[in-house]
Amino acid sequence: MTKKIAFVFPGQGSQTVGMGKDLYESFEVSRNVFDTADKVLNKSITKLCFEGPDEDLKQTVNTQPSIVTMSIAALEAFKSKSGITPACVAGHSLGEYCAMYCAGVMNLETTFKAIQKRADLMGETKGGAMAAILNAPEGSLEKALEEASSVGYVDVANYNSPAQVVITGDEKSVTKAGEILAQAGARRVVPLAVSGAFHSKFMENAGENFKSFVAELDLNDALIPVFTNVDAQATVLGAEFKNKMPRQIYSSVHWTQTIQKMIADGIDTFVEIGPGKVLSGLIKKTDASVKTYNIFDKESLENTVEALKSEFSTTAV
Repeated sequence: MTKKIAFVFPGQGSQTVGMGKDLYESFEVSRNVFDTADKVLNKSITKLCFEGPDEDLKQTVNTQPSIVTMSIAALEAFKSKSGITPACVAGHSLGEYCAMYCAGVMNLETTFKAIQKRADLMGETKGGAMAAILNAPEGSLEKALEEASSVGYVDVANYNSPAQVVITGDEKSVTKAGEILAQAGARRVVPLAVSGAFHSKFMENAGENFKSFVAELDLNDALIPVFTNVDAQATVLGAEFKNKMPRQIYSSVHWTQTIQKMIADGIDTFVEIGPGKVLSGLIKKTDASVKTYNIFDKESLENTVEALKSEFSTTAV
């Protein structure tokens, strides 16, 4: 049976000071990615990634372009060493921009300009709160959201795995929903340190402003399918990406549904490319039978290339 591989790219929260430094020092293709980011964005993404400080790196306007730069630097190094072409790609929230780059939807310069504009608009939007909910009993989420909506707006920001969702909205309603879910037996309710209520209607103005920016971008049809956050559907047409990119800012991230759909389409191996291992954990919680690999530094890249050698040829799989 032919194995099918997908590349996936992480989102905000996966950043760490020092990320990508050994890739920059070890691979010319990675160094070119960082140097291009610095030039296109007219700020030192390289310094932010390698030296921080953490407080600066955690600011949305810096976090998003930094994670995208590091992830693409890791992708280019992996491509240069493995020659593997994935069957499809996906990214969690801002990681979707790495997926679109990988699929040929945007060139490197356009990807950097787009993610910086997105980060600027999202960073300008203040107010609201978010909380992660772990292992909520079946049916309790819907009831909690309905009850908490009596005090304000609350919705699901991220469907991360069957065991984890993130809620978003007015601070009071998010707090109330968390209390209800805790009482219902959720294992943990974790308030998130964020500057705004991402993936909620709080971001609709940012999405509308981004729409006019995206309209001017030069986007290609994807060379391989990109499973998009807003609907968990395989997307190829450039016009569809232009429609979905603004909506993604204020829509729920359907990550659980994305992974389930990819697996249903035959994907049995996922390579997470970028800082951290968050997505691999979420994928395993969605379906423990699939294989996951991580590429976040030189050592993990070399280990992944070695492990995949016996499983994949250098042609598309």
